[in-house]
Amino acid sequence: MKKSDDITRKCIVTGELKEKTQLLRFVMTPDKCIVPDLYKKLPGKGVYVSNSYSVLEQAVYKNLFTKSLKKNVKVSDDLLQIVENMLHKNALNAISLAKKGGAVLIGFEKVMDALKLNQVSFLLEATDAGADGLKKLSTFTAELPTYRLFSVEELDKALDKVNTVYLAFLKNGMSTMVKDNFDKLSAFLKDKK
Repeated sequence: MKKSDDITRKCIVTGELKEKTQLLRFVMTPDKCIVPDLYKKLPGKGVYVSNSYSVLEQAVYKNLFTKSLKKNVKVSDDLLQIVENMLHKNALNAISLAKKGGAVLIGFEKVMDALKLNQVSFLLEATDAGADGLKKLSTFTAELPTYRLFSVEELDKALDKVNTVYLAFLKNGMSTMVKDNFDKLSAFLKDKK
Protein backbone atom coordinates (compact mmCIF):
# COMPACT_ATOMS: atom_id res chain seq x y z
CA MET A 1 0.00 0.00 0.00
CA LYS A 2 1.32 3.42 -0.97
CA LYS A 3 1.55 6.18 1.56
CA SER A 4 -0.57 9.22 0.73
CA ASP A 5 2.68 11.23 0.58
CA ASP A 6 3.61 9.18 -2.51
CA ILE A 7 0.51 10.23 -4.44
CA THR A 8 -0.14 13.79 -3.26
CA ARG A 9 1.86 16.98 -3.55
CA LYS A 10 1.30 20.64 -2.72
CA CYS A 11 0.80 23.22 -5.45
CA ILE A 12 3.34 26.04 -5.05
CA VAL A 13 0.72 28.60 -6.07
CA THR A 14 -2.50 27.62 -4.31
CA GLY A 15 -0.99 25.64 -1.43
CA GLU A 16 -3.58 22.91 -2.03
CA LEU A 17 -2.62 19.28 -1.50
CA LYS A 18 -3.63 17.38 -4.64
CA GLU A 19 -3.08 14.04 -6.28
CA LYS A 20 -0.08 14.03 -8.62
CA THR A 21 -2.42 13.37 -11.55
CA GLN A 22 -3.98 16.81 -10.99
CA LEU A 23 -0.63 18.58 -10.97
CA LEU A 24 2.10 19.53 -13.40
CA ARG A 25 5.65 18.71 -12.28
CA PHE A 26 8.62 20.93 -13.05
CA VAL A 27 12.30 20.34 -12.32
CA MET A 28 15.40 22.49 -12.33
CA THR A 29 18.08 21.50 -14.83
CA PRO A 30 21.79 21.64 -13.91
CA ASP A 31 21.99 25.05 -15.62
CA LYS A 32 19.15 26.25 -13.35
CA CYS A 33 16.37 26.32 -15.93
CA ILE A 34 12.83 25.22 -15.11
CA VAL A 35 11.51 22.50 -17.44
CA PRO A 36 8.17 20.67 -17.45
CA ASP A 37 8.27 16.99 -16.47
CA LEU A 38 4.83 15.77 -17.53
CA TYR A 39 5.79 12.10 -17.14
CA LYS A 40 7.24 12.76 -13.68
CA LYS A 41 10.43 10.87 -14.51
CA LEU A 42 13.19 13.50 -14.68
CA PRO A 43 15.74 13.46 -11.87
CA GLY A 44 15.81 16.20 -9.31
CA LYS A 45 13.48 17.82 -6.84
CA GLY A 46 10.06 18.31 -8.35
CA VAL A 47 8.02 21.45 -7.97
CA TYR A 48 4.28 21.03 -8.51
CA VAL A 49 1.71 23.42 -9.96
CA SER A 50 -2.01 22.75 -10.37
CA ASN A 51 -2.91 21.65 -13.90
CA SER A 52 -4.32 25.03 -14.91
CA TYR A 53 -3.17 27.65 -17.37
CA SER A 54 -3.97 30.53 -15.03
CA VAL A 55 -2.31 28.89 -12.01
CA LEU A 56 0.86 28.22 -14.01
CA GLU A 57 0.69 31.81 -15.25
CA GLN A 58 0.67 32.98 -11.61
CA ALA A 59 3.65 30.75 -10.78
CA VAL A 60 5.64 32.39 -13.57
CA TYR A 61 4.42 35.94 -12.90
CA LYS A 62 5.03 35.76 -9.13
CA ASN A 63 8.42 34.04 -9.56
CA LEU A 64 7.26 31.13 -7.39
CA PHE A 65 9.69 28.61 -8.90
CA THR A 66 12.60 30.62 -7.47
CA LYS A 67 10.84 31.02 -4.12
CA SER A 68 9.93 27.35 -3.88
CA LEU A 69 13.37 26.01 -4.85
CA LYS A 70 15.18 28.76 -2.92
CA LYS A 71 17.49 29.17 -5.90
CA ASN A 72 17.69 31.69 -8.71
CA VAL A 73 16.17 29.82 -11.64
CA LYS A 74 15.48 30.74 -15.24
CA VAL A 75 11.93 30.38 -16.48
CA SER A 76 11.37 30.48 -20.22
CA ASP A 77 9.16 33.31 -21.46
CA ASP A 78 7.10 30.75 -23.35
CA LEU A 79 6.78 28.13 -20.58
CA LEU A 80 2.98 28.29 -20.74
CA GLN A 81 3.00 27.63 -24.48
CA ILE A 82 5.55 24.83 -24.07
CA VAL A 83 3.35 23.07 -21.51
CA GLU A 84 0.22 23.56 -23.63
CA ASN A 85 2.02 22.15 -26.68
CA MET A 86 3.27 19.15 -24.73
CA LEU A 87 -0.21 18.34 -23.37
CA HIS A 88 -1.67 18.81 -26.85
CA LYS A 89 0.93 16.50 -28.40
CA ASN A 90 0.43 13.85 -25.70
CA ALA A 91 -3.32 13.82 -26.35
CA LEU A 92 -2.84 13.49 -30.12
CA ASN A 93 -0.30 10.70 -29.59
CA ALA A 94 -2.79 8.92 -27.34
CA ILE A 95 -5.34 8.99 -30.18
CA SER A 96 -2.79 7.46 -32.53
CA LEU A 97 -2.02 4.70 -30.02
CA ALA A 98 -5.72 4.01 -29.56
CA LYS A 99 -6.09 3.66 -33.31
CA LYS A 100 -3.22 1.16 -33.43
CA GLY A 101 -4.76 -0.70 -30.49
CA GLY A 102 -8.18 -0.92 -32.13
CA ALA A 103 -9.81 1.19 -29.43
CA VAL A 104 -11.16 3.95 -31.66
CA LEU A 105 -13.72 4.10 -34.45
CA ILE A 106 -13.41 6.86 -37.02
CA GLY A 107 -16.20 8.31 -39.14
CA PHE A 108 -19.81 9.29 -38.58
CA GLU A 109 -21.43 5.97 -39.59
CA LYS A 110 -19.05 3.80 -37.53
CA VAL A 111 -19.51 6.10 -34.53
CA MET A 112 -23.29 5.97 -34.91
CA ASP A 113 -23.29 2.14 -35.12
CA ALA A 114 -21.11 1.80 -32.02
CA LEU A 115 -23.35 4.23 -30.12
CA LYS A 116 -26.42 2.16 -30.99
CA LEU A 117 -24.66 -0.94 -29.60
CA ASN A 118 -23.62 0.90 -26.41
CA GLN A 119 -19.92 0.23 -27.04
CA VAL A 120 -18.68 3.81 -26.66
CA SER A 121 -16.91 5.26 -23.63
CA PHE A 122 -16.59 8.83 -24.96
CA LEU A 123 -16.51 10.84 -28.19
CA LEU A 124 -14.16 13.27 -29.86
CA GLU A 125 -15.52 15.79 -32.32
CA ALA A 126 -13.32 18.10 -34.37
CA THR A 127 -13.51 21.73 -33.25
CA ASP A 128 -14.44 22.80 -36.77
CA ALA A 129 -17.18 20.19 -37.25
CA GLY A 130 -20.64 21.25 -38.35
CA ALA A 131 -23.40 21.44 -35.74
CA ASP A 132 -25.67 19.10 -37.69
CA GLY A 133 -23.54 15.97 -37.09
CA LEU A 134 -23.41 16.30 -33.33
CA LYS A 135 -27.13 17.04 -33.30
CA LYS A 136 -27.76 13.71 -35.08
CA LEU A 137 -25.50 11.89 -32.60
CA SER A 138 -26.99 13.62 -29.55
CA THR A 139 -29.86 11.14 -29.38
CA PHE A 140 -27.33 8.54 -28.28
CA THR A 141 -24.78 10.70 -26.47
CA ALA A 142 -26.71 12.37 -23.65
CA GLU A 143 -24.64 10.61 -20.96
CA LEU A 144 -21.33 10.39 -22.83
CA PRO A 145 -18.48 12.85 -22.46
CA THR A 146 -17.77 14.58 -25.76
CA TYR A 147 -14.47 16.38 -26.29
CA ARG A 148 -13.72 19.16 -28.77
CA LEU A 149 -9.96 19.66 -28.63
CA PHE A 150 -8.54 19.35 -32.15
CA SER A 151 -9.27 20.59 -35.64
CA VAL A 152 -9.99 18.28 -38.58
CA GLU A 153 -6.51 19.05 -39.90
CA GLU A 154 -4.84 18.04 -36.61
CA LEU A 155 -6.83 14.81 -36.44
CA ASP A 156 -6.10 14.01 -40.09
CA LYS A 157 -2.38 14.41 -39.47
CA ALA A 158 -2.39 12.36 -36.25
CA LEU A 159 -4.39 9.52 -37.78
CA ASP A 160 -3.09 9.70 -41.35
CA LYS A 161 -6.68 10.07 -42.59
CA VAL A 162 -8.69 12.62 -44.54
CA ASN A 163 -11.62 14.60 -43.14
CA THR A 164 -11.55 13.14 -39.63
CA VAL A 165 -14.45 14.71 -37.74
CA TYR A 166 -15.98 12.12 -35.38
CA LEU A 167 -14.19 9.54 -33.25
CA ALA A 168 -15.70 7.07 -30.80
CA PHE A 169 -13.49 5.48 -28.17
CA LEU A 170 -14.55 2.01 -27.15
CA LYS A 171 -14.92 0.87 -23.55
CA ASN A 172 -11.47 -0.51 -22.66
CA GLY A 173 -8.19 0.30 -20.93
CA MET A 174 -6.66 2.01 -23.95
CA SER A 175 -9.57 4.46 -24.03
CA THR A 176 -9.01 5.22 -20.35
CA MET A 177 -5.46 6.33 -21.16
CA VAL A 178 -6.75 8.55 -23.98
CA LYS A 179 -9.45 10.03 -21.74
CA ASP A 180 -6.85 10.81 -19.05
CA ASN A 181 -4.83 12.75 -21.64
CA PHE A 182 -7.94 14.58 -22.88
CA ASP A 183 -8.94 15.44 -19.30
CA LYS A 184 -5.46 16.78 -18.55
CA LEU A 185 -5.47 18.99 -21.67
CA SER A 186 -9.07 20.13 -21.05
CA ALA A 187 -8.33 21.04 -17.41
CA PHE A 188 -5.25 23.01 -18.42
CA LEU A 189 -7.09 24.99 -21.09
CA LYS A 190 -10.29 25.49 -19.08
CA ASP A 191 -9.32 28.89 -17.72
CA LYS A 192 -7.04 30.10 -20.51
CA LYS A 193 -7.99 33.62 -21.54
